[in-house]
Amino acid sequence: MPAKVRYGVIGCGMMGQEHLRNIALLADTEVTVVFEPDADMAREAAAFAPGAKFVGSVAELLEVEELDCILIASPNHCHVPQMEEIRKKRPLPLLVEKPLFTDPKDLAELETFKSAYPAPVWVAMEYRYMPPIAALIEQAEEATGGIKMLTIREHRFPFLDKVGAWNRFNKYSGGTFVEKCCHFFDLMRLIMKSEPVRVMASAGQDANHKDETYDGEQPDILDNGYVIVDFENGSRAMLELCMFAEGSRYQEEVVAIGSEGKIEAFVPGPGRFWPSDLGDPPVPQLVVSPRQPKGPRQIDIPVDPTILDAGDHNGSTFYQHEGFVAVVRGEKQAPEVTLEDGRRAVEMGLAAQQSARTGQAVLLMSNKLSSVAC
Repeated sequence: MPAKVRYGVIGCGMMGQEHLRNIALLADTEVTVVFEPDADMAREAAAFAPGAKFVGSVAELLEVEELDCILIASPNHCHVPQMEEIRKKRPLPLLVEKPLFTDPKDLAELETFKSAYPAPVWVAMEYRYMPPIAALIEQAEEATGGIKMLTIREHRFPFLDKVGAWNRFNKYSGGTFVEKCCHFFDLMRLIMKSEPVRVMASAGQDANHKDETYDGEQPDILDNGYVIVDFENGSRAMLELCMFAEGSRYQEEVVAIGSEGKIEAFVPGPGRFWPSDLGDPPVPQLVVSPRQPKGPRQIDIPVDPTILDAGDHNGSTFYQHEGFVAVVRGEKQAPEVTLEDGRRAVEMGLAAQQSARTGQAVLLMSNKLSSVAC
């Protein structure tokens, strides 16, 4: 058990820097080495990890002796090849950002990785750890009497500017329902405690990035849509996404309903985007609405301001790292979010992308989407 958990970090763009700020809040942890090829991002990252050594490649990072675990926060399409390089050279405990992969062609390599990797791998699904959503997950069964319907709504800002605009294109990001929404498909499986059998989607690019070009190419990323998912246990879920609705009071709303009642989680967006003239940002809430006796109960679920200020995900990145560090130390036996969780969330996103493109429902045969093409 290491006295101090020493991280190596691959990728220090916007999300990578959020990870650095949260790692800095954890006791007995430090970032010892960083690989970030963009000079501007590297300069910004150095402010959050002043003791770290910056190197020029993944291979150089893996040669640093003072290393207990690795975080991958690089662009989506880089994850699988970087995971494979780590497997071959130095398989340490690994926290890999979502989405785990972007293309069905990655599945064979991912299966090889899974069967051969000797250390724990945790897939970064931060939304599980947002305090109001975590409270909903904990209380949903009792509040609903068994969930029959689940609705997840995200009304938010457009994709932010990232290095090389990789998040503007399906070929690099996997598509909006993979890049942005694998979080929500992960929540659906977790909350429903069942596997998806059919995915139907309608979506479009109606407002964002339409007047942008990069190296002569126009972004093809979706900015709004609906996805309906049927599950093996007969329950159903819906995602409603709009990425031109940043004026909303709450960014995410999760609603679970059963025969005995309803439970809702309300999550505000990043505090840095809240208009200062409106006062303090909204406080996250949980609302429990039983059928009998009628009368909703509203519960505020505030987040520690220091943790809240360390990122844009309602404190969840900090709580996720707490769990991951416990795995690295041997205090927790296994990752809470597995490679299988990461794979299935992406497969649901790929199915939604295909359904939106073709207008046809996609059946998930044996819970696998080997027939889905990007």
